[in-house]
Amino acid sequence: MNAIDKIYSNQMGISFFWKRETQTDMPKVQLVFRDIGFLLSLNELKDFSDSCMTTMQSQCCAECQDIGNCRSLLLRTPSEKIDLAVSKDEVQQIHELINGTIFRIELKHWIKNCSQN
Repeated sequence: MNAIDKIYSNQMGISFFWKRETQTDMPKVQLVFRDIGFLLSLNELKDFSDSCMTTMQSQCCAECQDIGNCRSLLLRTPSEKIDLAVSKDEVQQIHELINGTIFRIELKHWIKNCSQN
């Protein structure tokens, strides 16, 4: 764990900076949930959050008996070629993970900018 700076975590996953990446002005964020890791910029995280919102507004199939856990929803990822099959509960947790990460990053930048002025 010495190679990372944790940003945020929840039951679904974790987000962090690789310490070697923090030398740049806008380091990419490693977002890990399930068995998947994405290395994303802040703008890509925001786009991913928007995709979560779109997915949460969609409906499960009408015949679904397992509404909370059925993985019948497709979540678009920042990678054009990858969509994820998720349940309503999973997309909500992924969305919370992404938004918590965005909040902490923007707060850190805001505090840094305030201290420099």
